[in-house]
Amino acid sequence: MDRAAARERFESARSAARRVVDRFPALLARLGLVDRRMGEEAFDLAVPVMVTGALRVLIRISDFLFVGIATGAAGIAALELGFQYFFIAFGLALALTSGTISVVSRLLGADDRFRADLAIKQSLWLGLLLSVPLAVVGWLYAEPLVGLLTDDAATIRKGADYLRIVLAASPARFWSMIAARALAGAGDTRTPMYVRLVTLPVNVVLNALLVFGPGPFPSLGVAGAALGTAVAYLLSAGAFLGLLLTARFPVRLRLGGPQVDLPLMAEIGRVGLPLAGTRLSRTLGRFPFLFVLGVLGTSELAAYAVGRRVILFAMMPAWGYSTAASTLVGQSVGGGEDEAATAYGWQTTRIALATQLLVAAVLAVFAPHVARGFGTEDVALTATFIRVFALGVAGFSVSRTMRGALRGAGDTRWPFYGTVLGTYLVRLPVAFLALPVGYAVTVGPLSIGGLSLGPLSVSPGMGYGVAAAFAAILAGLYVKAIVNTVRFASGRWVAVARSGRGATPGDD
Repeated sequence: MDRAAARERFESARSAARRVVDRFPALLARLGLVDRRMGEEAFDLAVPVMVTGALRVLIRISDFLFVGIATGAAGIAALELGFQYFFIAFGLALALTSGTISVVSRLLGADDRFRADLAIKQSLWLGLLLSVPLAVVGWLYAEPLVGLLTDDAATIRKGADYLRIVLAASPARFWSMIAARALAGAGDTRTPMYVRLVTLPVNVVLNALLVFGPGPFPSLGVAGAALGTAVAYLLSAGAFLGLLLTARFPVRLRLGGPQVDLPLMAEIGRVGLPLAGTRLSRTLGRFPFLFVLGVLGTSELAAYAVGRRVILFAMMPAWGYSTAASTLVGQSVGGGEDEAATAYGWQTTRIALATQLLVAAVLAVFAPHVARGFGTEDVALTATFIRVFALGVAGFSVSRTMRGALRGAGDTRWPFYGTVLGTYLVRLPVAFLALPVGYAVTVGPLSIGGLSLGPLSVSPGMGYGVAAAFAAILAGLYVKAIVNTVRFASGRWVAVARSGRGATPGDD
């Protein structure tokens, strides 16, 4: 009886919480900030992605907490450096699946379910072509890759262990993301949430057991965090495979029938390739930025790492709203409703801003308390990094949501241009001003086709310290936001969507 009463109270509390959450778009509509119907549609699609995004953020933060407690500074540094390389694989998976969600949503908008299903299979083949070589390279060359970023032997060894294991599981990660994005393109963001509500907590528990090694479990440190993550990737991939082999969902993976459709594959690649450039350029741009912070000092690098992960709680909703914008814009333009597609893009950006600025404000207010929880040496500097990132949340929100809207239409070139401009022509040049005056940065020597170049040494530092790093972070975020917004406002993405070959019905 007590158990039944407790369950009833739980269900009542959950329903009450859901009603409160669902009123958020209505409240914004009463304030004149969003159109209620469109805001509710975007919010409904975004919430499940935000839930899984929050869980992913918690996993990354818990990894740093576990490894820091178990192994100290060398383990944290190894995790940070190994994860940067894994982010290259993750970026390629995001790029590929951006093509998936764009093509699937447009085909369903055109009422062509067969080719939408076929697009999933093409994404799977492309995913294997990308992920298997990455797994092999990671297994063979993990140590020299990490060694490019540090000369500390313990950090190299631990970072290589992490990188080798997580990249070995990258094919499973690619498939999970393909399946989740295909379902999102069909308007179903809840099924991926349910899968990850199971697998992500399993990830945290496994990581804790394998990092610390209580009872019969081995104490593996950084490698334990990698192994727990790899097992969770395999569980997620298996769950998505089982689900999409059924006919219970708007899209499915058909094992029979056509296996390769080059026009569909080309359209997925056309959409995904610029986004691959976007992700890779942003990820590769992090390495010189981390180098600058490393020159400034370990405290600066640690403060940045903590601040960046904390502010992910404010940035994470943009992942959900970006997915919502892709789905709503893609389905509308696929159905020939260009005005509705435009309206969905703007309305989704409005509700994204309202959501993220609220979270950023809370984190900025409580930044010192949050910083203390990580045990950082310089609490004040860590809190300042959190607040600087909070100032950039609006830029991130607009950039990411507008990018999602453009992605839904298949227009992914301009987000790539914005990333290159914001990262390499703005963020990094400003960041290098932080270096001490006279500090030499040497590149090379390089050998290209028998031609020897370098070494080339430059001294870009002006001694501005962390102030330049703060300015670089904010400038990079807002430049990308401006580029994506201007492109969407131009309306030229409609013509790009119309030219999408993958959205054209073909023979069964």
